[in-house]
Amino acid sequence: MTKDPRQRLKDRRILVIEDEYFLADDLKRVLSSEGAHVIGPTGDRAEAIKLIDRDGFEIAVIDINLHDELAYPLADELERKGIPFVFATGYSRDVIPDRFARVLRWEKPYELRGIVDGLVGLCERSMRGVRRPIAE
Repeated sequence: MTKDPRQRLKDRRILVIEDEYFLADDLKRVLSSEGAHVIGPTGDRAEAIKLIDRDGFEIAVIDINLHDELAYPLADELERKGIPFVFATGYSRDVIPDRFARVLRWEKPYELRGIVDGLVGLCERSMRGVRRPIAE
């Protein structure tokens, strides 16, 4: 059976942590159109940590600034759990802590299709790339 090229993220579970409503909604729509199961989006740091603790996803997209709170503690928790993530942010690389130097960063405004390409690549390289059934 051939893979549908429009479903490059089919059955991937992606957590979206973004506080800008329209951007989060656009990202969710594009990821869903590629077959992803989107968890969130949420722009609330406390809600995000609950979703991270639940661990029902393979990869995460994080905005660094969530309603004037930095999301680095969320990134630290994802690192601790071994869950790959990317930063989708308006912050330049030079203000991001050195411990995240290897994390892929998309600078706003970003091209949504470029994000899909990046997530496909990250999923392919991910040690967590084994797909598990989605729990309802």
